[in-house]
Amino acid sequence: MKALVTGGAGFVGGAVVQALLDEGHSVVVVDNLSSGTLEQVPDGATFVQLSVGDATEVTEVLTGTSFDVCFHFAGLIAAGTSMEEPETFFANNVGETLSLLRCLVEAGVERFVFSSSAAVYGEPLYTPIDESHRTETVSPYGESKLLVEHSLAWLARLGRIRYAALRYFNAAGAVQGRPELHVPESHLIPLALEVAAGERASLDLYGDDYPTPDGTCIRDYIHVADLATAHVAAADLLGEETAFVCNLGTGTGSSNAEVVAAVRNVTGRDVAVRVAARRPGDSSTLVAANDRARSVLGWEPVRSSLEEIVSDAWTARVEAGVST
Repeated sequence: MKALVTGGAGFVGGAVVQALLDEGHSVVVVDNLSSGTLEQVPDGATFVQLSVGDATEVTEVLTGTSFDVCFHFAGLIAAGTSMEEPETFFANNVGETLSLLRCLVEAGVERFVFSSSAAVYGEPLYTPIDESHRTETVSPYGESKLLVEHSLAWLARLGRIRYAALRYFNAAGAVQGRPELHVPESHLIPLALEVAAGERASLDLYGDDYPTPDGTCIRDYIHVADLATAHVAAADLLGEETAFVCNLGTGTGSSNAEVVAAVRNVTGRDVAVRVAARRPGDSSTLVAANDRARSVLGWEPVRSSLEEIVSDAWTARVEAGVST
């Protein structure tokens, strides 16, 4: 299989590239390096630096190569920032994705695996959340993902492309010494690890008055290696299916306070915590029902206990020389 991976110099994209290479597939990574790094691109992949919104450059990459599938990870990810800069998120996550899709359709690339998000559900009516749950976003980030899903549904209905929208919850952990690093960092586990490593003074927990057992937000953390396995399985399934949507999560939630406790336990170091005001756009609880992914993809999250996720994330930081 010949795969084009957009955003393949990022945390999740790089893990998927590695999984594809491990199975003997040919991979071309395109990334503008606005947030990704070359260190995240595994050896064996061809790298091209470009923006997926540049139709001319994308067309040049597609010309002369018959790609079987495009995995799309390129995009902005911080829900909180999207509340401050919604226009930037829509231009990037929606506008550039639609430009990419037009190029793919014109080049005859039939399969598209989309990195979607649990943010499309907004504040859940029930948990665990299944794919039939209503979509009612609470942030421009979530809305940007949902708008792309709507566009993909129309393209598939009209026979233009086959797609999988994978709504994953909280990607975490690490593979092969490639830690999760964002600039600026916005995800809880790497932030807590930075505090444990003495790289920041304290960790802000946004809200301790949510309707949860300890008052902090609950999230479903999924190991990036398990995510990668699901993406490869989705690409294979698109050889038979036209369109499908799957949640990718464990079905088990961990509160922010439980994550802090796990980081303290794994690292053997203190993590100073400061309670801050709630952030706009944050839901109290997001936990996946993953029955569909298990059924249609034959997928099982095998590395996603909170302890293993935190341990792998810490080990990768040490191996990469980020933390000591």
